[in-house]
Amino acid sequence: MLSEPAELRHRLESGTPSTILDVRWRLGGPPGRRDYEASHVLGAGFVDLDRDLSAAPGSAGRHPLPAAADFGAAMRRLGVRSSVPVVVYDQADSMSAARCWWMLEYFGHRDVSILNGGFRAWREAGGPTEEGAGRRPAAGDFHPDPGRLPLLDADGAAALARSGVLLDARAGARYRGEVEPIDTVAGHIPGALSAPTSENLEDSGRWRSSDELRGRFACLGVGASGGPPVGAYCGSGVTAAHEVFALRLAGIAAALYVGSWSEWSRDPTRLVATGPEPG
Repeated sequence: MLSEPAELRHRLESGTPSTILDVRWRLGGPPGRRDYEASHVLGAGFVDLDRDLSAAPGSAGRHPLPAAADFGAAMRRLGVRSSVPVVVYDQADSMSAARCWWMLEYFGHRDVSILNGGFRAWREAGGPTEEGAGRRPAAGDFHPDPGRLPLLDADGAAALARSGVLLDARAGARYRGEVEPIDTVAGHIPGALSAPTSENLEDSGRWRSSDELRGRFACLGVGASGGPPVGAYCGSGVTAAHEVFALRLAGIAAALYVGSWSEWSRDPTRLVATGPEPG
């Protein structure tokens, strides 16, 4: 699930087949392609999160799932093959890389990992880079088979908040409704617990250890086995994928609410909670 820079470098130097995907992206821009063309991991292809990992924004949220056929075409264009491991990365914190990891797994790829520490860690480790638009790979053969990871819709998220554990991956101030810089309504899904994704990481942007993550989620009432069902949401289904990945590292399976707050808050029939968690 995690690839260390030294491991990926060994793959490149030994000629071990790998598909490397650069998923650098910032909410509100500038486009990640600028960073990619300035410098990227040798041989990596660029994934546009808004175009390749999302459908057009609308009532289903800002980053709804694309149609399986569209996602498959994008991945084949990038050279993704079903039998070849895929390594995804972003600048450092894995927030956008985790969305690509989740989607490839959801659509049926069986060997996807995230580069721990991202491009920053790669450069610090002296990994080879290149500039420009990148090489055009041979077309891949990946054909998506959706439904390989658990998925929530709005009704499912509401039910899980009552019967299980629904984690809100946004910053605490957005959960409490103190600020809302993007969506039209501030607050959170009633019954959800605040669990900002920033707490999944060390200051360097590398992932905390599995033991640390298990401890973190245990404090939220989430256990590795025999506990209540777990799900995660965020603003638009990007950083919530990061939460699902962190839960996986901790040995916990979790569902993703892709529409997240950007879908929930557009529906005037949905209840909204504000303030801190009770107790």
